Amino acid sequence: MSKQMTGARMVIQALKDQGVEVVFGYPGGAVLPIYDEIFQQNDIRHVLVRHEQGAVHMAEGYARSTGKPGVALVTSGPGATNAVTGLTDALMDSIPIVVLTGQVPTFMIGTDGFQEADTVGITRPCTKMNWLVKDTAKLAETIHQAFHVATHGRPGPVLIDIPKDVQFATADYVPAEKAKIGHYQPRTEGDPDQIARLVEMMENAERPILYTGGGVINSGPRASALLRELAAETGFPVTSTLMGLGSYPASGKNWLGMLGMHGLYEANLAMHGCDLMINIGARFDDRITGRVKDFSPRSKKAHIDIDPSSINKVIHVDVPIVGDVTRVLEELLRQWRARGSRTEKAGLAKWWKQIDEWRAVRCLNYKPSASTIKPQYALERLEALTKGMDRYITTEVGQHQMWAAQFLGFEDPNRWMTSGGLGTMGYGLPASIGVQIAHPEALVINVAGEASWLMNMQEMGTAMQFRAPVKQFILNNERLGMVRQWQELLHGERYSSSWSESLPDFVKLAEAFGCKGIKVDHPKDLDDAILEMIRYDGPVIFDCLVEKHENCFPMIPSGKPHNEMLLSADAEAFRSGAVLV
Repeated sequence: MSKQMTGARMVIQALKDQGVEVVFGYPGGAVLPIYDEIFQQNDIRHVLVRHEQGAVHMAEGYARSTGKPGVALVTSGPGATNAVTGLTDALMDSIPIVVLTGQVPTFMIGTDGFQEADTVGITRPCTKMNWLVKDTAKLAETIHQAFHVATHGRPGPVLIDIPKDVQFATADYVPAEKAKIGHYQPRTEGDPDQIARLVEMMENAERPILYTGGGVINSGPRASALLRELAAETGFPVTSTLMGLGSYPASGKNWLGMLGMHGLYEANLAMHGCDLMINIGARFDDRITGRVKDFSPRSKKAHIDIDPSSINKVIHVDVPIVGDVTRVLEELLRQWRARGSRTEKAGLAKWWKQIDEWRAVRCLNYKPSASTIKPQYALERLEALTKGMDRYITTEVGQHQMWAAQFLGFEDPNRWMTSGGLGTMGYGLPASIGVQIAHPEALVINVAGEASWLMNMQEMGTAMQFRAPVKQFILNNERLGMVRQWQELLHGERYSSSWSESLPDFVKLAEAFGCKGIKVDHPKDLDDAILEMIRYDGPVIFDCLVEKHENCFPMIPSGKPHNEMLLSADAEAFRSGAVLV
C-alpha cells in the first residue's frame, strides 16, 4: 500500500532509506519544512555549519574518509550560491556528495522573488547531474536517483533543488527499491581483449611504471588491495597523484612517492623515462603532465578509467580500458597469472638500478636550522609522533599541502583528504570536521597555512558545538607561500600582495572560540608542543611559526617537462656530485 507524506517528510525518509546518518547544513526560509522534519526525528544527525561552503566541504571530508556519499542541506539563493565552490571542488576530485537546496515556491520561480536564484542553471557546470523537482510525487524517486548517480561510475556531486511548496504538498512515497535507476548504468567490466593487450605489454616491458590516481581509492578498498598484489607480483614501481596517496603504502618497497609538479625526483624521472606507463584511475591532469608534447615521450601508455570521457582527453593512449578499477585489476591479474606471471626480469633489474640512482639524489633534502622551524622539519616531526596512530589528514591549499604530501606517509586509502583539482583554499578545516564526525575516536589533523585557514575559520564554532576534537596544524610563514614562491622564481621577485598583513593572534583566537591554542616558534620546543596538541581532548589551533621564505622543492616550472625539475640547493648538490658540508 502506498504511503502518503509531505515532500519535507519524503526528504528525510529517502535519506534514511539511503543509509544517511549525518547531514551538514544551514537553515533558511526555503528549507524550514525540511528542518522541521529533522527536528521531529532522531535517526539522522544534523551538524549546523557556519557557512554553506563549509557544509559542502564537510560532506566531502565525510565522503572521502568513509567511501559513503556525504550530504549537505542549504537554503535557496545565497545558500545555494555559497555551495558552488564545494560542488566544483567535488566535481574536480570525483567526490560523491548529494546537496539539497531549497527554492522559492514553484509559482514564484522566474519572478526574482526574495532569495531566488537559478540554482539548477548556476550549478549545471559544477555537478554530475542536477534536478529541479516541481512535483512532490517525483521527489522521493529523484532523491534515490541522485544517490545512484553520485556513487556509480565516476563519483561526483549531484544537487536537488526543492521548491518550498513541494515540501508542503503531499503525495505517495516511492521507496528506494522501487525507484527507476536503470537509465544510468555505467560500464564496469573492462574489455578483455584490451586487457590481454596490456598483459602482453607487461610481459615485454623493461621500464614499466604503475601510475595511480584517486580512482583507485574511489573504487573501494578491494582496488587498493589488488594494486598491492599487482605491484608485489610484477615488481613494477608505483607512483601516485596527490589524490591517490594511500592506495599503495608509503612503506612499500615499490613506492616511488608522489609525482607531478611537486612530486619526487625519482617518480618524475621514472615517468619521463619509462617504456610502459599503466595509468590506473588517474586523469593526466596538467599538474602531472607538465608540457604535454614532452610528457613521457618514449612510452607506450595504457589507461584504466571508469569515465570514458577521461580517456584520450589529454594524452593519447595505446591501450584504453573503460571500467571500474577493481573489476579491471581482477581481470588483469587473472589473465597475467594464467599466462605464467612473466616479466622481463633483466630489464626490470636494470630499471630499478636506475631508479635507485635517482633516489640517491635525496630530492627532499633541506638545510635544517637550529633556531628556526623549517616547515619540512615540522611535518617530519608530526609524522614521527603520529605514525601508527588511527590518523586522518586533511589540508588546506599551498606549500603546506605539498610538504604534507611529501613528508607524511599514508599506508591505507581514505586517510588523506585534500583539494586536488580545484585547489580550494579554505577546504581543510571544514573537511577535517566532516572526517571527525565520521570517525569520532580518530586523530584528525588539518595541515594548514595561515592564509588558507582564515578563509573558513568560522567553522571552529562548528567544531566546538559538536565536540569534534580536530587539530588545526598551521604552518605560519606570514606569507601566501606558494604565490610568494612563484613570484620569487618566475616573476623577478616582485612580491605583489603575497604578504599576510594584520594576522590574528591564533592563541587568542582559539580562546575566543573556547578551544585550545598552542604557539611554538623554536625547533627545541616542537615535539612537546605537538604531543600537547595530540593529547588535548578537544579542538586545537596550533600556530607553528616557520621559516618565512622557504621554497617547496622539487618543482616542475609551469610548461616544462618532467626532466627539467628545479631542486633545492642541497638536493642539487647531490645531483651534481658535490659533497655537502
